[in-house]
Amino acid sequence: MIQTRAEVIDRFNKWLGAWDIYDLNGVLDFMHDDIIFENWDGSIVSGKTDLKVAWSLWFRHKNFRFTTEDLFFDEEKQNITFTWSLEWPSLEKNYFGRKEMRRGVDILFLMDGKIYRKNTYSKTAFQIESALVRMSAE
Repeated sequence: MIQTRAEVIDRFNKWLGAWDIYDLNGVLDFMHDDIIFENWDGSIVSGKTDLKVAWSLWFRHKNFRFTTEDLFFDEEKQNITFTWSLEWPSLEKNYFGRKEMRRGVDILFLMDGKIYRKNTYSKTAFQIESALVRMSAE
């Protein structure tokens, strides 16, 4: 199913709204049942059911906030690319719980009007409070 730019952007904005209120079911509503979700750390979750399990604890904490910085939609290919920033309590060693800001980009591939593949890429340096921190191999 090919959707127009207006249809996709409307659905995408509702999806972002679900993130803003920590509505996991609302977020998953825009995901295809056979979603392949590739996280910034290289881990992959396949299927909406497994993604819900993987995200349940994270959503329960209600302590993260995504902000969309820019958005591109290819109507012919039905792909969305958007840059984002994330603020949350850090999970990094030596910084646990301190305010972290991370930036990245997601490439979303749509099928039947839903996201069937989500590739996430993150910068290898991020800000924790006022310090620039680089990811390590540890």
